[in-house]
Amino acid sequence: MARLFGTDGVRGVANDELTPMLAMQLGQAGAYVLSKEHEHKATIMVGCDTRISGDMLANALMAGACSVGANVVYVGVIPTPAIAYLTRKYRVDAGVVISASHNPVEFNGIKFFDGNGFKLPDALEDEIEALIRDDMKDVNFPTGPSIGKIKYRTDAREEYINHAVRAVPVNLRGMKIVVDCAEGASYYTSVETLKELGADVVAIHNSPDGTNINANCGSTHMQELMARVVYEHADVGLAFDGDADRLLAVDENGKEIDGDVIMSIIGCHMKKNGKLKDNTIVATVMSNLGFFQMGEKQGIHMEQTKVGDRYVLERMLEIGANLGGEQSGHIIFLDENTTGDGLLSALHLLDVMVDTGEKLSELSKVMTVLPQALVGAKVPNHKKDSYMEYTEIAEAIERVSKKFEGEGRVLIRPSGTEPLVRVMIEGKDKELIEKEAKQLAELIQNVML
Repeated sequence: MARLFGTDGVRGVANDELTPMLAMQLGQAGAYVLSKEHEHKATIMVGCDTRISGDMLANALMAGACSVGANVVYVGVIPTPAIAYLTRKYRVDAGVVISASHNPVEFNGIKFFDGNGFKLPDALEDEIEALIRDDMKDVNFPTGPSIGKIKYRTDAREEYINHAVRAVPVNLRGMKIVVDCAEGASYYTSVETLKELGADVVAIHNSPDGTNINANCGSTHMQELMARVVYEHADVGLAFDGDADRLLAVDENGKEIDGDVIMSIIGCHMKKNGKLKDNTIVATVMSNLGFFQMGEKQGIHMEQTKVGDRYVLERMLEIGANLGGEQSGHIIFLDENTTGDGLLSALHLLDVMVDTGEKLSELSKVMTVLPQALVGAKVPNHKKDSYMEYTEIAEAIERVSKKFEGEGRVLIRPSGTEPLVRVMIEGKDKELIEKEAKQLAELIQNVML
């Protein structure tokens, strides 16, 4: 049986793969595992993004947590990084986010944070999963006054906004910013924060109705934001995803600025000001070759991990780094939060623009982005980790890898959150790498379906 937890919690189609029953079991097992070492009555904080299935799953999960004697603080719609921060601030035993991040509305997910605001290591996730598979054997289900209760709070998002403003108190007066909220969890927090700091804010896709999250908007669909920035003569565009833990940007000319470039801009500025610990940035193997070349040129040491911001974080903690992230826009500022934080990323980027007085198009020249093709092969979710077991696929990957040896690279990996095998090829010839990536993805898809 496939592992329940992926790289970012438990994901699936809501009410099909991710059912209320499973959510309840995750609430029971998660609350038990994350609080069993404490003698006091445990408290779990729960928040969600804007998708319609959030209420259903959150209530099921909270019922599960209460059934093992834990209390719950429900903070409603709120960004994932806000839960990470507030879990620490309020000193609760754990935090839970009901969200499928950048995925379409039919998906949802459940991810846990420990009492220090960190995503759980594999060992703890395995312990939670084992309890569920063992039908909660040997777990005591209390009765009477020992059953948990739920407290509802509506002020938590203001606490997160205050934290962001304190962390990066940049003066944005005179700056026009277009913000794409992806009809998601940032629809309030990002807009209000930027306004509080003095910006002229043009907000788009900030009217979530439960069904429109990530629908042709946000960090996975940048076209409208790119056009709107040019139309509005804005200084910059900011794109969040559904749970607001990632950020991509658009410069004043309407050009997309990805996570690698954002980390390059901020990293170099931090280094210049003596704030980049050990002059090190932690990134994943998916980062562009140009990003690593930038590091070499600027005297910044680059650490590489496998894909997933949790692995970036683990390495940051191991070596004491304070900046790390992914090309997709998950950027971690460990001095200020314990997970990818789209709002903090935006404020740090804007701070560099204000401090230097340079346009984003000029700042982005610190890194040369090499052509990169990324194509997803749709495969059955339970098969995605075994693609190399197919001889035809293994031989094709070897053949393409040899073709680009010395002039680029080929990286194949299963998605941690979707039923996909991702094919990434970098090289000098954009048309060639796109052709090869598409052909390889089609082969993988045809063989594995």
